[in-house]
Amino acid sequence: MKIGALIPIRLASERLPGKALMDLCGRPVFAHLLDRVSRCKHIESLKDVVVCTTGDTSDDALEDAVREYGASIFRGSTDDIIDRFGAAMAQFDFDLVVQADGDDPLSATEYMDLAVDKLLATPGADIVTVKGLPLGTATKCFTKAAMRKVLSFYKTEKNDTGFIYFFTKTGLCNHVEISPVSQNHVHDAARLTLDYEVDLALFRRIFGALYKPDEIFSLNQVVRYLREHPNYAKSNLSVETEYWQRTAEKADLKFTAKNGEIQIVPI
Repeated sequence: MKIGALIPIRLASERLPGKALMDLCGRPVFAHLLDRVSRCKHIESLKDVVVCTTGDTSDDALEDAVREYGASIFRGSTDDIIDRFGAAMAQFDFDLVVQADGDDPLSATEYMDLAVDKLLATPGADIVTVKGLPLGTATKCFTKAAMRKVLSFYKTEKNDTGFIYFFTKTGLCNHVEISPVSQNHVHDAARLTLDYEVDLALFRRIFGALYKPDEIFSLNQVVRYLREHPNYAKSNLSVETEYWQRTAEKADLKFTAKNGEIQIVPI
């Protein structure tokens, strides 16, 4: 079985353009994420970590940076991430993928391992997600069969926001959830995804305190740091309402249900 990773990234972000290449402790943001994904125990080669970007010329600089890092690049549809993922899985011949979001440089490697373990150990499972972790630290993993199901029934081609809901909220796939294995991984307020300048400021505080070259600091360390510095943990929460409202507005997704009807994906 060939296991890889798919990471959607584009530089033409509406809220924080070029964020993947912004500086974070002397390295681009995306490099910190790839550090974490490439250390998943189920991924054998850095070449099996695939940044899925668009064919737009605006993403040429990202391709250059990813190739310099040593990971793989796939270029496809601008707005249709489902199509982009399906084509990438076929090109790289993956049977199962870890899926991390390009906005999340603190994605937790330990839960990538746990999610794949759970998927491999659960007969009939199509996708495993993690609930209960701080926003921006959980990843997903899904099978080639899940990808085929979604490709066959999704209808909305502009799905760069909310695409994962095709897998988890439509009934098309057998969805399994896992929970945090320790309360030391849980934080009720933390927002650890990169969409606004205030998010970047928080990441720079966290990485400035915890990052060491060639090492991966743990989710436990991140949560402990935020508990010790509660004002930092609250520093970017002012954007939460706008973030979720915008997500709900943009995630207008349709699919063909098992009864043949066109339905809206419940958010």
